[in-house]
Amino acid sequence: MVKSAKILAVGGAHIDRRGQVSGAYVPAASNPGTMREDVGGGVFNALRSTVRRGVSASLMSMRGGDAAGDTVSRAIAEAGIADLSAVFLDRTTPSYTALIDREGELIVGFADMALYDMAFPKQIRRSKVREVVAAADAILCDANLPSSALERLVALASGKPVYAIAISPAKVVRLMPVLGALALVFMNRSEAIVLAGVNANAASPAVVDGLRCSGLRSGVVTAGGGAVLGFDQAGAFSILPPAPRKIADVTGAGDALAGATIAALLRGLPFRAALRDGVAAATLAIESADAVPDFSEASFVQALALVPDAQEMA
Repeated sequence: MVKSAKILAVGGAHIDRRGQVSGAYVPAASNPGTMREDVGGGVFNALRSTVRRGVSASLMSMRGGDAAGDTVSRAIAEAGIADLSAVFLDRTTPSYTALIDREGELIVGFADMALYDMAFPKQIRRSKVREVVAAADAILCDANLPSSALERLVALASGKPVYAIAISPAKVVRLMPVLGALALVFMNRSEAIVLAGVNANAASPAVVDGLRCSGLRSGVVTAGGGAVLGFDQAGAFSILPPAPRKIADVTGAGDALAGATIAALLRGLPFRAALRDGVAAATLAIESADAVPDFSEASFVQALALVPDAQEMA
């Protein structure tokens, strides 16, 4: 077990806007609904779940010198995370806008994140990054970083576990040059299909084989309300998530799963047991209107009790 585990996260922390349609969604028309705004990002969402499970964390991201950047800064401080982010006074803070239907399922997402592409490759080469990587027990990154920045980050990690979040089918290809060096990648089925290079209708064993052929040693593949697939050198397995008591918003469920799983791994739990923690956190996220659920230890234990044991796949 890693005592007082410290994790450094490098990736997205930006404005998240979620518009939810109140009735049946009608394409190419005005739809009544509600819009809410908070701070999200793959790495930041996951990191908040990791912190809530007892891990000490620091975050390196990029933001602009605007009001949105101030909002992001406050959210990081309120989460109890050390903020190592760079601020570009003449740039706009990145944002992600999601439109979801009344059942909480994503209709479309829009990412305005040019600052990440511009700034991460330069920032990751600064001497300060070497120091903060050396001080961490593990690294968490996401595919908001361009490949060149990911390669540099993995090289600096020098064998420490590096966990990654795929972000989207369009961005997951950025992970390809470093797949063999990653300890674990969290992705949904669409992202896994891209990495595996298989047909969209491929069965789970074929997806795992494709991911392994791409160089990935260990991964987690989510499929909405379907079984969560995990694999490592010991084999492949699945965990069927319990039915949520209500569906408030599916946004952030995968990030919550990643964050809680990583926290469990840093506490020394085996991968299969750690992923049960992740599934419990994802369930709580789906039941919450917030992208990162504010759960107590008691509510987490209650959710975990509903998660079945992992089932090995032939």
